[in-house]
Amino acid sequence: MKETLTLYELNGLVRQTLELTLGDAYWVQAEVSELRVNRHCYMELVQKEPRGNGILAKARAQVWANRWAFLRPMFENMTGQRLAAGMLVLVQVEVTFHELYGYSLNIIDIDPTYTLGDMARRRMEILHQLEEEGILTMNKDLPLPRLMQRIAVISSASAAGYGDFCNQLRNNKKGLAFKTELFQAIMQGSEVERSVIAALNNIAAHTEEWDAVVIIRGGGATSDLQGFDSLLLAENVAQFPLPIITGIGHERDDTVIDLIAHTRVKTPTAAAEFLIHHQEEELDTLEDLAMRLNERTSQMLANETFRLKLLTSKLPNLFSAVRAREEMRLHTFTAALAQNSIRRLEQSKGMVELLHKQLLLFTPAMLEHERKRIELIKSQLHSAHPDRILQLGFSITRLGGKAIRSTDEVKEGDELETTLASGTLKSTITWKRKK
Repeated sequence: MKETLTLYELNGLVRQTLELTLGDAYWVQAEVSELRVNRHCYMELVQKEPRGNGILAKARAQVWANRWAFLRPMFENMTGQRLAAGMLVLVQVEVTFHELYGYSLNIIDIDPTYTLGDMARRRMEILHQLEEEGILTMNKDLPLPRLMQRIAVISSASAAGYGDFCNQLRNNKKGLAFKTELFQAIMQGSEVERSVIAALNNIAAHTEEWDAVVIIRGGGATSDLQGFDSLLLAENVAQFPLPIITGIGHERDDTVIDLIAHTRVKTPTAAAEFLIHHQEEELDTLEDLAMRLNERTSQMLANETFRLKLLTSKLPNLFSAVRAREEMRLHTFTAALAQNSIRRLEQSKGMVELLHKQLLLFTPAMLEHERKRIELIKSQLHSAHPDRILQLGFSITRLGGKAIRSTDEVKEGDELETTLASGTLKSTITWKRKK
């Protein structure tokens, strides 16, 4: 009879073999593809192809609660990030096999410096890509408006940092006025990229209404910053047409958008302080200009008052000189006017005499010419008189007192009146014929 084993016995042999041959702990590089915490931390670790996303290896892993209580805060304190799916990690593992649950890795340690290095590498790759595209410093190179009062805010409405930001702006010591509007976005997790880009697009549709954009995150955990290390989000921030100020609320590390935004501050409150300080500087500049203008105006007024007094003192002498000069000019003009008047009168007198002689010479001829023209017109009028025309054999035929010019105006049976040179006839139409 063949020797047989139960499945449990076979799995027990596998476990014993693994414990004998793989009894040591090993440092393993892998990517976290799934992560779930329920007192213990359960993960799925994968190794992907060097080029592409194909998976070469996969294993279940777990960190037991007593170990997780130590590794979790240590990792977050050193990286500033919460352990999450998508991260590359270097973990020390023990290979285990359970008859019921099968093969898995028991994580006993994690090297945060490896993950930090990978995060830094990713950020450097994004920054290098932006530099190759020629947009790395586009937002930083934008000039800040001198008056920066209309602020578009990208944040979560429920974030404590948003309230701190608004309170700080509203309660500034000098009573500076700011207009703010919230463009809501998700500020942690996998939706950060899509949500913040959508808010930027909404602002970009009305850029003329805003002086600057503030991205604030305050109130969230500092370990949820991965969404801000995105190439697509970085490209949108770098090329945005308004200066962008970030106050994401972390001090130890910079995200990619911190590095490419116009100005990076640590917290939402610091972002408000930056805007207030900028406006205070402009106010101080305006007040200084106003003071200098006032001083300069006062000095100019004093100078002109002195000049006016000096000129006033010289006025009597100047008036006497001007009066003497003008009286001399008036005397000269009077003499010239008298001489010119006499000469013009003599010229006009000669012209009148000449015109009188011409009038006496040409008037009889003109009168005779006009008399002949009147006789001609009179003769023409006589020839055109109706009586004269009737004497030439013409007649006028009327119907009801109205002269008839066409056969269309009468019909058979109409009684007509015809005027001749010698009298008047009455007739009745018995027929008519058109020409």
